[in-house]
Amino acid sequence: MTPGGDLRTDRRTGLLQAFGAYGIWGAFPIYIHALAPAGAWEVLAHRILWTLLLCLGVLAALGRLPGLLAALRRPRLLVGVAIAAVLIGINWLTYVIAVLGGRTHEAALGYFLNPLATVALGVLVLGERLRRLQWVAIAIGALAGVYLVAVAGSLPWVSAALAASFALYGLAKNKLGASLPALESLTAETIVLAPAAAVTVALLAGRHATTFTGHGWGHTILLVLAGAVTAAPLLLFAASARRIPLALIGLVQFCTPVIQLLLGVLVLGEHLPRERWVAFGIVWVALIVLSWDSVRALRSRRADAREAAGPVRPA
Repeated sequence: MTPGGDLRTDRRTGLLQAFGAYGIWGAFPIYIHALAPAGAWEVLAHRILWTLLLCLGVLAALGRLPGLLAALRRPRLLVGVAIAAVLIGINWLTYVIAVLGGRTHEAALGYFLNPLATVALGVLVLGERLRRLQWVAIAIGALAGVYLVAVAGSLPWVSAALAASFALYGLAKNKLGASLPALESLTAETIVLAPAAAVTVALLAGRHATTFTGHGWGHTILLVLAGAVTAAPLLLFAASARRIPLALIGLVQFCTPVIQLLLGVLVLGEHLPRERWVAFGIVWVALIVLSWDSVRALRSRRADAREAAGPVRPA
């Protein structure tokens, strides 16, 4: 096969991995509902603990556990991991509360808003300079937030918390040096969260409020599988990020909130008021503008790279 063919195959593989990751994340509401009657805190605790056990086992099998332990001795890295862990814990808990509370559509809106929140943080915290269309996209996204507050009389806290926590999670990993491979990063973050998760399980058991046993083997297995369900899409995402451009991944990520929205409305029977549809429409306009700008910037960089390389001379 020619080098060009190898590159096309690699990109096709990366694209399939990206769709796999975001498809699993999109289908999460079905899995969360299948965990009933477990409550949000119990689901979160089991997700943390089983993810940690799975990741530790995989790292040990690959011989990479000593490298993780050595990395965690670096104070700056440890601080970044701890902050990232708290933020992703907040994100996971908010998401489970939303889904179990029949508000999957609000979670979907939060993940639609996330790219806009990430871009805004880049400006406010990292001092990044935005292109004109990026400013337009942020302004349109802000309009959606103002509209929702105006018609509802209150802040859509689920959407805001999910968008903000995940954007800040990305910032923590970028700014504070939490630069670990995907598997090591997830392991380190669950190590930080594990003590709180263990205490939660112990308190639930002490109050006879746990559902881990007493609801059939199927329920127990589903809670144990929380580790695999958490780790699998993250590893698929990490693999895809090495094969396809970040701008393309940014476009594929919209699969997740689209699937969540459809599942919430069509499968889980959630009612979406008209003003919510209007807000989604405003956000979609912002995302179209942001996506178009990303595609244009990617094409421009490729053209500049070809021009810098110059014409191919015969040997």
